[in-house]
Amino acid sequence: MTATNWENVFDSGSVVYELESTEKLRAIRELVHRAQVFRRIEGLDLTDFAETVIERERVQSTGLGHGVAVAHGRTPHVAHSKIALGVSWSGIEYDSLDGAPVHLLFIVANHPEQQTDYLQVLSHLVTLLRDGQFRGELFGCMSPDELQTKLSTAFYRRAREQQLSSEEEAERSSAAVNG
Repeated sequence: MTATNWENVFDSGSVVYELESTEKLRAIRELVHRAQVFRRIEGLDLTDFAETVIERERVQSTGLGHGVAVAHGRTPHVAHSKIALGVSWSGIEYDSLDGAPVHLLFIVANHPEQQTDYLQVLSHLVTLLRDGQFRGELFGCMSPDELQTKLSTAFYRRAREQQLSSEEEAERSSAAVNG
């Protein structure tokens, strides 16, 4: 298993610009089947993966509020996390925390043995999406490629900042111990 290459979490083909489904489970199935990032994963049965995501969703809604949901499923067919984003201009009824429809539906595919990797992906993604200005910038993107580039750049920058912060903290701890 390799560590996640943060520059490649949002690969080309990560964005489905116009989801047609307005119901949560149908939207999940549609995104899984339409996202090229998932279609390119060797050995991945898209129907089975969609059902894995839906099973997790039935346990607890992943609608975070502010028009955002981050659903996820595990599959042994990925070495490290892959993310797809489906944009719904009309909104998806999603049972979100705030009751609002979802316009940005993210689905994360992660390897069952890469839980730490998944938690880092989720942390970076949620941190970015809490920022109302950033969400607005995503909606301002005029094409799937522009949206994918904006997400990839922001995600990489956020991951890099977190890595540098962790390294600085380790250095301070080491200096304190070695005094």
